[in-house]
Amino acid sequence: MNKYSIARQRRSIRLRKYDYSQEGGYYITICTFNKQCVFGEIVGGKMILSDVGNIVKDEWLKTPIIRPDIELGEFVIMPNHFHGVIILINNSRGTLQRAPTNEQFGKPTSNSIPTIVRLFKSAVTKRVNQLRNTPRIPVWQRNYWEHVIRNEDDLRRINEYIINNVVQWEYDEENPDK
Repeated sequence: MNKYSIARQRRSIRLRKYDYSQEGGYYITICTFNKQCVFGEIVGGKMILSDVGNIVKDEWLKTPIIRPDIELGEFVIMPNHFHGVIILINNSRGTLQRAPTNEQFGKPTSNSIPTIVRLFKSAVTKRVNQLRNTPRIPVWQRNYWEHVIRNEDDLRRINEYIINNVVQWEYDEENPDK
């Protein structure tokens, strides 16, 4: 088996046969490449964004402008990772925009969580590489973690985690100084 056949057989971390374009809330976490602390630093319990961190913030806030069928919930930019809530909503005609529901490698589904995250990561990477004059250097890890928000209690717990993430940095498993 060569390196190319191994890449094609990698296992997805997404829920099998789940429609990631359906209405609802999704909690995502994306880590930086090699978990490098490039988005800023935590000083006195507050996150101070670097220029790179400000690009992440700008691109995240553009997301619902580019895609009016989504809303953003709580989010936080940490030194080496990002947490955010994406809510897919009905469009102005009162129905959710539907596309094929089983996203396949190389065949993205419009307005699905994988597509939204991929395009967000791509936009950030492009701007960061322009800023640093480092073409084709990765900013993000290859994948991301997601959780389908199942109910209001789940959303409340996630929002509390996001809001308190900065003050919990010293205990965070993503903190390289831990």
